Amino acid sequence: MLTALSIRDIVLIEKLDISLESGLTVLTGETGAGKSILLDALGLALGGRGDSGLVRHGAAKGVVTAGFVLPKAHAALRLLEEQGIETEGELVIRRIQNADGPSRATINDQPVSLNLLRQIAGSLAEIHGQHADRALVDVANHRRLVDAFGDLEGQAGEVAKLWQALSDLTNELAEHRALMARAEAERDYIEHAVEELRVLDPQPDEELMLASARQVMMHAEQYAGALSEAESVLSGDSVEARLNAALRKLERRKDTAGGRLDQACAALDKVLIEMNEANRALAEAQRSFSFNPADLEKSEERLFALRAAARKHKCTVDALAATRERFEKELATLTDGGQQLAKLEARTAAAQKDYDKAADLLSADRKKVAKNLDKAVQAELPPLKLAKARFETQITSDAGKPGPHGIDRVEFVVAANPGTPLSPLMKVASGGELARFMLALKVILAAKGSAPTLIFDEIDTGVGGAVADAIGGRLARMAQGLQVLAVTHSPQVAARASEHMLISKMEEVGSHRMVTRVQSLSEKSRREEVARMLSGAQVTDEARAQADRLLAAKG
Repeated sequence: MLTALSIRDIVLIEKLDISLESGLTVLTGETGAGKSILLDALGLALGGRGDSGLVRHGAAKGVVTAGFVLPKAHAALRLLEEQGIETEGELVIRRIQNADGPSRATINDQPVSLNLLRQIAGSLAEIHGQHADRALVDVANHRRLVDAFGDLEGQAGEVAKLWQALSDLTNELAEHRALMARAEAERDYIEHAVEELRVLDPQPDEELMLASARQVMMHAEQYAGALSEAESVLSGDSVEARLNAALRKLERRKDTAGGRLDQACAALDKVLIEMNEANRALAEAQRSFSFNPADLEKSEERLFALRAAARKHKCTVDALAATRERFEKELATLTDGGQQLAKLEARTAAAQKDYDKAADLLSADRKKVAKNLDKAVQAELPPLKLAKARFETQITSDAGKPGPHGIDRVEFVVAANPGTPLSPLMKVASGGELARFMLALKVILAAKGSAPTLIFDEIDTGVGGAVADAIGGRLARMAQGLQVLAVTHSPQVAARASEHMLISKMEEVGSHRMVTRVQSLSEKSRREEVARMLSGAQVTDEARAQADRLLAAKG
């Protein structure tokens, strides 16, 4: 649920911090006091469209921070963990709107995209009002809501899996048929290419090895000359003889030199040993450059044959082996492709049958659930002064237009007055009627996959008396399992709240600026506010008495 809302420099709000509890919280105040500012700020934190006009005049930026506490299994936490964002059950969303236009968002102090923020926000809170354009109105969500109401999500998920399996097989079948058609058209060429590449038998990294060997053989004489010159220098008798003579002279005298000649003798001995090693290495190197001239010709022929084949097949030499495998596969397709085609067709037909069966069953179950949903919503309408209205879940099934969600198109339609045709929710003429239809729907659907926080923006506009009381009762009922925030002008709704906040606008001392304030009301202050809502500018004793009756009847 939403536990805290902090606003800095948004429209008329310079600084505001609100702590929120579970249950039903109402926000009241005079028209123009700034109730809509609070919702605009909250909407901004929940991924709403940024607008530099929201920044308070004279400020460089506006900041809205919303804190949420969620159960460990909540979908938002799982999604954030997948993104590498630590949560520990607490989310702090911060939206910074700059006065020069751009905005940015963070979750638990880590930058996030607005797309991710909107994904997260949809599972945290829902905002509903007279002209709401959220989940209940969007036709794209109606099928999901019906599935949630009827506990059909698992069944719908199975249909989605079957659709994916069918789609994969259909694509594989189409690819196989295309491969067979292409292979048949190029049979002679493919057979020749396979035979040619089998004879050539290209090996991995063969071009590099052949080119390197060719390079060495082409310069072998130069390498041999250099080795011979080095050998002549080292193999001369004079060098080794002089070193040996020097070593013998020193060794005859080192015993009486008190150790002063030991290091020199060891060095000369080491040099002689290294000279022998060098002579052996030179001899070995000379042998390695000794080759038959035919070897160079053979290597060149092989290298040129590989490169010619690569040019022919428009690939690299290293890709010749893969090209051979591709041609062999196409040839195999011609040989036994008919059998493979028959197997794929049979598997695809079986997958189609499984999908059709599951989709038909899901469609039938949806229609049963839709009837129950219609009855439940219809029962909520009379207390909302919509007794003559009709609500219906229209399900249009078309097996010719299947998809991952089955074969159904689901849409909520209503008729506000007798004799009028059923129309989509968004085409209901009256904003007040739309709000009440949506409230009835939300009451029924609240326990089925709803966000933990629901915000209702003046859904009681234009109604009073029994209708307002019915609205308040339904908001209070939803608040038993969810956190509900309601902006209201109705005393009947306000009296139902477990928490009452007053929003007011006043002139800031010393600045001549208008600022918005939010005050959590005590029982006494609350009585006075409900009385004001009943009587208007002049609060009468009769209004206070009526406020007492409304508050007393809350429970």
